[in-house]
Amino acid sequence: MGEGNKDKRRRKKRGGAKRRMTAEQTLALKSVNEWVNLAKHSSSDEVNQIDDDFLPEMMCRATFSEKVVFELHSHSICSDGFLTPSALVEKAHQNGVKVLALTDHDTVSGIPEALEAAYRFGIKIIPGVEISSVFATRDDSESEEPVHILAYYSSCGPARFEEFDQFLRNIREGRYVRAKSMLSKLNKLKKPIKWENVIRIAGSGVAPGRLHVARALLEAGHVEDLKQAFDRYLYDGGPAYSKGSEPSAEEAVQMVCKTGGIAVLAHPWALKNPNPVVKSLKAAGLHGIEVYRSDGKLAVYSDLADAYGLLKLGGSDYHGRGGRAESDLGSVGLPVLAAHDFLKIARPIWCDAIKNNLVLYLEDSSELNLKHITRFATKSITTSNSEKDIINSCLRSWLSREEMQHADFQATISKLPDIAIS
Repeated sequence: MGEGNKDKRRRKKRGGAKRRMTAEQTLALKSVNEWVNLAKHSSSDEVNQIDDDFLPEMMCRATFSEKVVFELHSHSICSDGFLTPSALVEKAHQNGVKVLALTDHDTVSGIPEALEAAYRFGIKIIPGVEISSVFATRDDSESEEPVHILAYYSSCGPARFEEFDQFLRNIREGRYVRAKSMLSKLNKLKKPIKWENVIRIAGSGVAPGRLHVARALLEAGHVEDLKQAFDRYLYDGGPAYSKGSEPSAEEAVQMVCKTGGIAVLAHPWALKNPNPVVKSLKAAGLHGIEVYRSDGKLAVYSDLADAYGLLKLGGSDYHGRGGRAESDLGSVGLPVLAAHDFLKIARPIWCDAIKNNLVLYLEDSSELNLKHITRFATKSITTSNSEKDIINSCLRSWLSREEMQHADFQATISKLPDIAIS
């Protein structure tokens, strides 16, 4: 009797018997797996036309996984992370992640490197970005608070790329002004740090953020760790906190929608009062809200998502700092139904963005318009002999057969010219 109770306690501690999936979960898992393996199906279709050494073995096999780990919130050294995009992808692979969204702050510069690494490891990359913005109620414009909007795009990337890129560039330029303001405030607080140290820590071409200032504070010996830097000086509204030239949160959401992305409110638990923020952003086109964290689903934000008909998503917000305070990459257990719901909303929007880029290319078969399609294509695709081959390879790795066979796509693809690459 005693041994039986011990066995029950052990099973309970380990999580108990594995729950059987419902029919709905099984269908959702099948659909998610098919999407994850699109590029692998495309590669295996063409494997006879490609040298054996050219295609990694793992890319020739489409596997059905009983658990597909999505990581929808991560950062690299292209913003305030500690790992290169390649190292981040390798870490994701080690942690069993199958779908990784790189969401650096206000830049997509790390996406090409992440995609090349992901090709080697057999990981699906969702091009993403975390947009810095501010929210203020109409009644009290003085009570601005920072709001971050996660944007998720198709493998083709944002439509209207030049407009989107300028939008992000304006935010990044404001970060330089903001960082200098923070240094000025720290100097008045008798905690001086050098501008050149902040720029060195940020890295070449990276707009400095609060984390870079915090690391400079740590290097200068003004704080014992990064947490202390934020708790004492750099928290929202803190003595060294400064605002940049961020757009309104509504403008950020509208820009994401205009450029063929999925807009999701990041870490709503950091907001003073998320209700008016969510209400306003829903009206602007918001698609979802982060609900899941590594410590589970937060009921209050799940209820908020239900109230406004929003997707329930989540990610680790991984930066690679190390230590127990940071959630590990891939540690958020996004349910398969949540992943399926995300793709159900995202894929038609992404298809439209891809089609719009194709139409632009048909109207003007310029190198710039070809780049709008192939901007995030891997080198394995862009080594084809003609522009039509390149585009067809891209589409086969991005779209399902059903999506490719849609009348709009068929009509557009049939008009593609056969132009040889010089």
